Amino acid sequence: MPIPASFDDYRARWPDEADVVAHFAALLVDDQDPYLRERLAGHFTASAWLVDRTGQRVLLTHHRKLGLWLQLGGHADGDRDLARAALKEAEEESGLAGLSVDRGIFDMDRHWIPEHKGVPAHWHYDVRFVVHAGEHEDFVVSDESHALAWREIAALVEDADADPSLRRMARKWLARSV
Repeated sequence: MPIPASFDDYRARWPDEADVVAHFAALLVDDQDPYLRERLAGHFTASAWLVDRTGQRVLLTHHRKLGLWLQLGGHADGDRDLARAALKEAEEESGLAGLSVDRGIFDMDRHWIPEHKGVPAHWHYDVRFVVHAGEHEDFVVSDESHALAWREIAALVEDADADPSLRRMARKWLARSV
């Protein structure tokens, strides 16, 4: 499977993350389909950096399985259009309508998922996209979350308790917005 141009574009924007892109690219040449969660050595997931209309806040989930505040997202489940998968996950997990997705990759993060309910521990190759809220921002908490909350993006940069990848995305977002 050829390396998508979007991976090359991301590497050009974030040259310090070339090793991360290389991990993702290597996944594409494996014999097993990396877009299916059944590939337990690791598989693609898609996430949404869901920003409000002002671009000042991001919607986070207190993830039910991991017990952490994270961006919305989930498994690709065979969908090779990861931007579409991120948008679908954002809609399902937030209950928000009228969302739109930027097609370019915003962030890439490879992280270890611990064993859960008989599913062995494995790698998630998370491709993240900016998703914009529509007119209404009143969310609905899904079964996948303990809670949802709009958080100030600028405050995430300084929040030592926040997941490191959230702080990285907050820095990227603020640099992009300037």
